[in-house]
Amino acid sequence: MDSKNKQMNNTVLNIEGMTCASCVARVEKALRAVPGVSGASVNLATEKASVQGQAAPEILMAAVHAAGYEAELELPDAAGAAPARRKETGATLPAWWPVAAAMLLSLPLVLPMLAAAFGHRLALPGWLQLALATPVQFWLGARFYRAGWKALRAGSGNMDLLVALGTSAAYGLSVYLLLGAGAHGAHPEPHLYFETSAVVITLVLLGKWLEGRAKRQTLAALDALGRLRPAEALVRRDGHDVLVALAALRVGELMVVKPGARVPADGVVVDGRSHLDESLLTGESLPVAKEPGDRVAGGAVNADGLLLVEATAVGAATMLSQIIRMVEDAQAVKAPIQRLVDRVSAVFVPVVLAIALATLLGWGLAGGDWQAALLNAVAVLVIACPCALGLATPTAVMVGTGAAARHGILIKDAEALETAHALDVVVFDKTGTLTEGRPQLVAHEGREPARLLALAAAVQQGSSHPLAGAVLEEAARQGLALPAARAARALPGRGVEAEVDGATIVLGNRRLMIDLGVPATGAEGHEAAGRTVSWLAERRDGRVRVLGLLAFGDRIKPGASSAVARLKAAGIEPVLLSGDSPGAARTVAQALGIARVHAEVLPADKAQVVASLRQGGRKVAMVGDGINDAPALAAADVGMAMATGTDVAMHSAGVTLMRGDPRLVADAIAVSRRTYRKIRQNLGWAFIYNVIGLPLAAFGLLDPVLAGAAMALSSVSVVANALLLRRWAPAPAAATPEAATVSASEPFSTTGTSMSHPTGEHSMYELTVEGMSCNHCVGRVTKSVQAVDADAKVAIDLDKASVRIGSHADLDRIVAAIDGAGYPVTARAPA
Repeated sequence: MDSKNKQMNNTVLNIEGMTCASCVARVEKALRAVPGVSGASVNLATEKASVQGQAAPEILMAAVHAAGYEAELELPDAAGAAPARRKETGATLPAWWPVAAAMLLSLPLVLPMLAAAFGHRLALPGWLQLALATPVQFWLGARFYRAGWKALRAGSGNMDLLVALGTSAAYGLSVYLLLGAGAHGAHPEPHLYFETSAVVITLVLLGKWLEGRAKRQTLAALDALGRLRPAEALVRRDGHDVLVALAALRVGELMVVKPGARVPADGVVVDGRSHLDESLLTGESLPVAKEPGDRVAGGAVNADGLLLVEATAVGAATMLSQIIRMVEDAQAVKAPIQRLVDRVSAVFVPVVLAIALATLLGWGLAGGDWQAALLNAVAVLVIACPCALGLATPTAVMVGTGAAARHGILIKDAEALETAHALDVVVFDKTGTLTEGRPQLVAHEGREPARLLALAAAVQQGSSHPLAGAVLEEAARQGLALPAARAARALPGRGVEAEVDGATIVLGNRRLMIDLGVPATGAEGHEAAGRTVSWLAERRDGRVRVLGLLAFGDRIKPGASSAVARLKAAGIEPVLLSGDSPGAARTVAQALGIARVHAEVLPADKAQVVASLRQGGRKVAMVGDGINDAPALAAADVGMAMATGTDVAMHSAGVTLMRGDPRLVADAIAVSRRTYRKIRQNLGWAFIYNVIGLPLAAFGLLDPVLAGAAMALSSVSVVANALLLRRWAPAPAAATPEAATVSASEPFSTTGTSMSHPTGEHSMYELTVEGMSCNHCVGRVTKSVQAVDADAKVAIDLDKASVRIGSHADLDRIVAAIDGAGYPVTARAPA
């Protein structure tokens, strides 16, 4: 067992010195050659290596060093936070100073070219050009020589080697011409190429700086999650509130969460009522009501009331820390399409060197102009930059996973992200995934429905059974007065009985009715629909009579109909897979428009059903939330688990949906498709750029300076294209066919004595409210709204002066309440 655990160890190293896809390939090769390493993946965008196996970190770092790079072990701090990112430059100088210095030194060298374009002749003395170009070449460009030498020493090449060779050739040619002219007293001086070497280095430095800035933006989602964790926690110890460092917080301690403050760690509400903004954790746009007994997640913002929360998970064990780690892991793992890039980059630099040599010899031997031959060879070396290839996939994956995480979709690895774009079938578990997963009393039928419900609730007041909870909830909703019940006792496997008003009231299943010798009738329609039926009987003076029946069903989730409709519109077949009876499964499937149903499937057989659907090359996703779904989640091409379910299900899935909303399934596929498009666009641009640029340079149609500019532009454009993914957002709820949800939520209703169930949908409004400036204002506005409707959901954006409200109450009353609190409402609209 220990050996197995060791093999599963994952070591993360921060790598310094990588510049292109060739560097990535070399570091991976060095790490995989270490004994005990079972796998290694290096990400150019994050500059991290993820290594699986038993090898010690010291040996791994030594291997990276031997390959010509620097490495350090990444360790989270005691609070579970990710380590601070390394700065790209020293502690005092900003990252842009080498670019600025190179520009200042190169600008005078370019001025004669600019003057010639306007018909003016301007020539700098050769010695002045040498003085300006030398510090650019050997001081600001020293990084290229260092990295190129390390690559050569390791027996390979990289982008830095190409830049160093190309600019050195142009610089060396210029020095040769300058010294030769001086020795022979030539006048005027020959044309020199110092501006070529200096400007190319300047453009490469500029491109790397812009690329670095863009890469930092790709980490914005991860940094935003990290900022959700407060540095300190207010803890109640010995009756006093004490401010402690987050790392000092312990499980079981009471956290005091004031209005406007973030919850320091996961916990359970012990005292107080409030609304929490969990939008950055779950993607839920409106605050969620919390009261004693409810679980809260660290990082959520307390909107109004004071809460006393018992910590249940701290540090790396919190949901927030696990989310951050999951997103980091997804960004560190390569997508399958990246393997093509790896194969190309392994031979890219040697091929470019061969093309450059052929260009030099071809032009020199054919035309005899070795000066032009050398410049064309320099252009080949400069334009052949593998940076764009190395950044094409990881940047798109990083931005795509970050955008998904902001909206409550956690993608555990890049393979799941890439595979999801090609899905043909989505298999849904029923209970807890498409339905709410808890029984509802959907009908109570008898001569006196109100008395029937009151008696059923009375005999179950002390029961913890889920069906008892459904009865008590409905009785409370109707405001029924329950008669006193005594001597209540459970009848295992059959029901419950108690003494009420001198009679024995019995509530139970068909088997109990048979034991009592009374008919259990009237349930055919309910049972055909898959509902659970209980009968209520009264025994008085030795006689037993049935008073009526109660039918229980599991309501379909709001949004389930929209989810299925969106999948079908995208050409994906929805399938229902359930262990429930055929009647229950068919009822849900018909309400949602699902044609293929697999019912009464044992947990062990669910994986076999998924495997059969994958036959013929179809890509299958499985969506579930329970332990019994774990094998099927693992067997699918992509497993999607609801975070409202079990940890086992989430660990078996490649995608975790942070809300129990089935519409997130379609959203996850949508972000996968968008990300895959970006990956293909980036790789296409990177390949086409080299396919076009190399021949142009080899045939003398591309100046080295233009080649340098194009090389810098290629890397920046690839990252900038990936950053467009940050605009992705799920399809608006208003754009989805939610009309089906209302009818689908009522498939268990009956007529006559049946109950009516409100859909629970709020009307959504967005108000513009002036005068709000702080969390105190947020609390006052929220309280004013909830004074009108205690169940209203309120989300406030201070920067936009916006208040989003979900409420059943009349909008005019809400506006009057906000105005009465001292905050004038200047605009209103449906949200």
